[in-house]
Amino acid sequence: MLDGKRPEKPKRRVASIAAIALLAGGVAGALAVYVGGTGSGKASAANCPAAPGFADAVNAAARGEVAAVHALDEPFDARAIAFKDAGGLPKSLGDYSGKAMLVNLWATWCVPCRAEMPALDALERQKGGADFAVVPINVDLGDGDKPKAFYTETNLTALPLYRDETMGVFTDLKTKGLTIGLPVSLLVDAEGCARAAITGPAEWASPDGIAMVDVLRKGGGA
Repeated sequence: MLDGKRPEKPKRRVASIAAIALLAGGVAGALAVYVGGTGSGKASAANCPAAPGFADAVNAAARGEVAAVHALDEPFDARAIAFKDAGGLPKSLGDYSGKAMLVNLWATWCVPCRAEMPALDALERQKGGADFAVVPINVDLGDGDKPKAFYTETNLTALPLYRDETMGVFTDLKTKGLTIGLPVSLLVDAEGCARAAITGPAEWASPDGIAMVDVLRKGGGA
């Protein structure tokens, strides 16, 4: 799905375990899909035409710590993707209308996910606001005790705790070829269109990660 040349590999610690993400996340994720059952059917191609300038800007910013990010050939409307907040109340990406989002699917059993979460927390602390949010969605099966404990143990204070214990989001994105493992992140613009993705961890709070987020926030502009 990558456009153009194969990007250089990230060099830092989180990126060095990308292969583990694909192996462990892919195996466990595949098992979870069979357990979790049906997809959510929430990701739609409607209302999200291709934006060549945006795609070019994303691919140009895909270097260093975020070299594995790639613009999607077929952007899709992600606003109806549904999950729950820490109290069990229904939420969707549409609740973030007007904000660009880095949407991250993760699980406590996924070692690369656990390594990536502090960077996502730092990114939300630095860049979260009126025009951008990190939206992490935990896909552990069962109750929320493990992800809640992980937040406490890791001192994640900026990120909200969202969950989809049905695996519906994972399965829905799998039909688009995006969830071959965990973690997986979507870059969603302020109109709710998923424009780019990455499978595997990244140092999102690094200069490379922040530069990518700035491209997303500005809609591909300079």
